[in-house]
Amino acid sequence: MTSSDELRLRREKEAKRIRASLNRQRGIQHASLKGGESAVAFVKEQLCIGCDQCTIVCDDDAIEVYKVAMRSPLIQVETNQKAKIVRQDCTGCRLCVLACPTDAISMIDR
Repeated sequence: MTSSDELRLRREKEAKRIRASLNRQRGIQHASLKGGESAVAFVKEQLCIGCDQCTIVCDDDAIEVYKVAMRSPLIQVETNQKAKIVRQDCTGCRLCVLACPTDAISMIDR
């Protein structure tokens, strides 16, 4: 029978393996993203959950958050927030794309 210490060690080892795999994938994703002055971020509103991660990582203040009416009949919340890119301030650094947990942000040609 497996002891709780052995189980904890196995879980920690597996968590490290998963984290390393995800970090590798992020590196591959970052390398394949277009960016720079010829590109600008774009937010797909239907995928944006308003988590504010993009505004935290954006050093250029190129992301604004605005309120929209909640569209779900299941949740009784009056408003939800969504992100919007300020095109002229966006430098195409791609940080918001990598920070977005729902892949709502992508890079498009300017």
